[in-house]
Amino acid sequence: MSLIKKLTEIRFSDPDAIGRALDARVHGPEFAEVDKLMVIAADHPARGALGAGDDDTAMASRESLLERCVTALSRPGVNGFLGSPDIIDDLALLGALEGKLVWGSMNRGGIQGASFEIDDRFTGYDARGIVESGLDGGKLLLRIDYNDPATAKMLERTAQTVNALAEVGRNTMIEPFISGMVDGRIANDLSTEAVMRSITISSALGRTSANTWLKLPCVDEMERVMECTTLPSLILGGEVPADMDEALSGWQAALRLPNVKGLIIGRSLLYPRDGDVAAAVDSCVEVL
Repeated sequence: MSLIKKLTEIRFSDPDAIGRALDARVHGPEFAEVDKLMVIAADHPARGALGAGDDDTAMASRESLLERCVTALSRPGVNGFLGSPDIIDDLALLGALEGKLVWGSMNRGGIQGASFEIDDRFTGYDARGIVESGLDGGKLLLRIDYNDPATAKMLERTAQTVNALAEVGRNTMIEPFISGMVDGRIANDLSTEAVMRSITISSALGRTSANTWLKLPCVDEMERVMECTTLPSLILGGEVPADMDEALSGWQAALRLPNVKGLIIGRSLLYPRDGDVAAAVDSCVEVL
């Protein structure tokens, strides 16, 4: 039976099974028990961002995406997952999140390519939903466009969400970028200086930073970049790399820095150019 058929039948006939699966799920370890984190990410489709590598609709097939997530989560050394509510619900029903740390993706309203993309509304999890689903925290995407007034509101909403998650004792993972329009589309500035500015701005949001982590790109001069914060940080994967060995080398170098606590990789591992998800994940775990 296909995963789509299996999951659709459960959702149609017994939707409460999702809540039961989340309630019964074996939770992951305490943060203090983990030396380095290896987290699989799959929340791009919720923003209409379906591309991976050379395929603009690679992530459109939910069957394929779930199969790849299940494979990745089954590999030794993988101890976490980040996803939107629909994908987390599916994986909980499949039993793929047992023993994992799980973060829920919160703001998915900035649809890729939309005129309102920078106004990234909180359309996914809220703090209540993260608690009720038994998740370990929430992830926020924060794109800072100096030329778009909607950025000010996003900064305010992000601070409010940091406060809300802190009040319920949950972790906040902020993914910040300095962004702007390039050829009619929003693009993230991955220069060293821009990433440094994004870190300093996002680290100060909310009334407390006690539960705040950062999700950051691997860029030039990472030693200099990571001097900007004492917040625990995970390195993201970004686009599917043309040279996986080069990407692994960069991630490995970043992991040597004291405030880099692991990797959080999505398309690079779920859609590797050779199609071998298990091998891609295993290679990534080795650099930990």
